[in-house]
Amino acid sequence: MTSDSEFPESVRSVYESYDEATLAGLLRLRALVFEVAQNTPEVGPINEGLKWGQPSFLTKPRTGSTIRIDATKENDRGRFAMYFICTTNLVDRFREAFGDVFHYEGNRALIFEDVETLPVAELRECIAMALTYHLRKQ
Repeated sequence: MTSDSEFPESVRSVYESYDEATLAGLLRLRALVFEVAQNTPEVGPINEGLKWGQPSFLTKPRTGSTIRIDATKENDRGRFAMYFICTTNLVDRFREAFGDVFHYEGNRALIFEDVETLPVAELRECIAMALTYHLRKQ
């Protein structure tokens, strides 16, 4: 795992609880969230914490919708996911824009098999859409 100073105290133990394969995927998703936020002028600082026991990311000021990351419920193969608030239309928009590039869980998640096969370019677009969700609603 990366150095302790990079993680808020509230999430460190959660990251430490994952198996190696899942952790690698989640850390890559985490890095992409911060990268996209830094490269998207409308997005302010990201607040990393826990929501429903999962690492979560929320913009301050609230320009976007919360993004959460976690192992999938059936994490028997090291699969991991990026979760979105199910009352938004984000996952439907991802499905329209990217079709079968992603594996979807209903209207709430993108599911990944391993860190090596992440569709990074498309995932950056999804993250940007989530981090600017409230700006586009107005």
